Amino acid sequence: MRVVLERVSMGAVTVNKEIVSQIESGYLLLVGFTHADTDEITAKMAQKIANFRIMDDENGKMNRTISDLGGKILAVPQFTLYADTSGRRPGFMDAAPPSQANDLFDSFVFQLTSQSLVVETGTFGAFMTVESKNEGPLTLYLEM
Repeated sequence: MRVVLERVSMGAVTVNKEIVSQIESGYLLLVGFTHADTDEITAKMAQKIANFRIMDDENGKMNRTISDLGGKILAVPQFTLYADTSGRRPGFMDAAPPSQANDLFDSFVFQLTSQSLVVETGTFGAFMTVESKNEGPLTLYLEM
């Protein structure tokens, strides 16, 4: 499982020119899965993200969690995180097949909400336009 985490002041997903989800302060998560991923892995990743101290405290230091500040999460499924880019055209053999990835994405979102987080999502399998205003900028790559 791979996640690109951006700390954002705004995030939105548009499908067919219609906003399907939107957040203000929080995290934008681009989420990808491979064949070996399991519900156990999604639970560990959700726990890591919920308890990650990368939100600023009153002194501008990264000492707070997203839960501490009531931030929200915008989770967007993105199979391209498992692209093989060794050639001139990316290959996606390492990405989980759509049915498995959809189930894992649902599991991950459930695990995040189980951590008392408010989660909005992109639309699995759709062509999406993703907007964000990255704060910091702070962008992290997480892998389990």
